Amino acid sequence: MAKLSAGKRKGLRDSAFAYVDPKGRRRLPIHDESHVRNALSRFNQVVFEDDAARNRARTRLLSAAKRFGLMPVGFITGQLRAHGPRDLPKGAVTFLMTDIEESTALMLQLEDRYSKVLADGRRISRAAVRRAGGWEVDARADEYFAVFQHAPQAIEAAIDIQRHFRGHAWPGGVAVRARMGIHGGRPTLSEGGYVGVSVHTVARITALAHGGQMLVSQSALPVELPPEVVVKELGEHHLRGLGGHSLFQVSVADLPGEFPPIVARA
Repeated sequence: MAKLSAGKRKGLRDSAFAYVDPKGRRRLPIHDESHVRNALSRFNQVVFEDDAARNRARTRLLSAAKRFGLMPVGFITGQLRAHGPRDLPKGAVTFLMTDIEESTALMLQLEDRYSKVLADGRRISRAAVRRAGGWEVDARADEYFAVFQHAPQAIEAAIDIQRHFRGHAWPGGVAVRARMGIHGGRPTLSEGGYVGVSVHTVARITALAHGGQMLVSQSALPVELPPEVVVKELGEHHLRGLGGHSLFQVSVADLPGEFPPIVARA
């Protein structure tokens, strides 16, 4: 990583840093990929004035990591929240990953009220995953990660979450839209959680989605779906470091189904 000179640091905006303390000191630069990697490794060494500041900095850092196509190791192997590893399904599984579109802009707009957005979003997601028969794997900042034994369950949960996000009364009357990726595979289940290419793949697919959009890979597209579900083929898209994957959009009549073309940013 190239050293950030005083002159270059001065020329960066505050938004190029994950954390600006009450005295105006700017910490954890996130303006390029190498500095984001460094900030991820140094995050726990920074002393924040309170938990709210720490959460805001974490959200900015995770947003920057997604922008550069990085998947923080801690997200994959972090402490499991709702289940021990022995309780999670093994073998062929289907992952559902969600995150909030434009989360940094929402955080800046809502300030302290953004914590309620995160809390409400997790509550909605957890309830939908339980109803569909799935398991929560991890929930960090604006991201939510769940696993299912069967692909139709993951699609059912995704639709349920989108419906509740769309109808929910969010703080300040803002619109909160979730991007979603669904992918199947045979990951390794370790003491820290799921590890493997399929975890990285579902993260890349989620990063391609627009807010309100549900993207499904070929491996997670069931042969039979409920009549209400419409499937749109989006063609093959390159996922950085993971090759090409055929992607599909699933939608239902009471949710938005028209989105801009996918732009490869994962």
